[in-house]
Amino acid sequence: MNDMTSISAYGTVSAPLALTIQRRLPGPIERVWAYLTDSDLRRQWLASGVMPAQAGEPFELTWRNDELAETPEGRPEGFPAEHRMQSEILVFEPPHKLVFSWPPRGEVSFELQTVGKQVLLTLTHQRISDRRNMVMIGAGWHMHLDILVARASGTRPESFWLGWSRLKQDYDRLIPAE
Repeated sequence: MNDMTSISAYGTVSAPLALTIQRRLPGPIERVWAYLTDSDLRRQWLASGVMPAQAGEPFELTWRNDELAETPEGRPEGFPAEHRMQSEILVFEPPHKLVFSWPPRGEVSFELQTVGKQVLLTLTHQRISDRRNMVMIGAGWHMHLDILVARASGTRPESFWLGWSRLKQDYDRLIPAE
């Protein structure tokens, strides 16, 4: 899909236990690719971690969601200040496609397409364990991508946790019951 006018703010259930979210970002595509693959840039909107430039290679992502905005308040009880995840690069095709594992069996794909002076980012998270996690993951990706758009556009992002809590309620309404 390259019709940039029909992009929904919310993710959609694209297959059983899979979510797809799209965002428009200012180009060029190489700049957006750097936000996906460079640890220092990725840390500003998602998680840090040196990402190998080759399929089959392991890496670690480290989330510190409290640091993603100037106002870090709102972290829900039971969520740590830091979270780490071991992953593996499955596809690395600069600057168009990046796919990595999401343990225990999930997979996250980013596809980038230049459309005029903008870049269409399509994120698909597949094989999510259940509806409860789809709600939490949908809200999480939505908020992380909103922060990416803000960073890439030079605007101030909303607090991750406040936005995530609000979006979790929205995704609970939007994702069909099992």
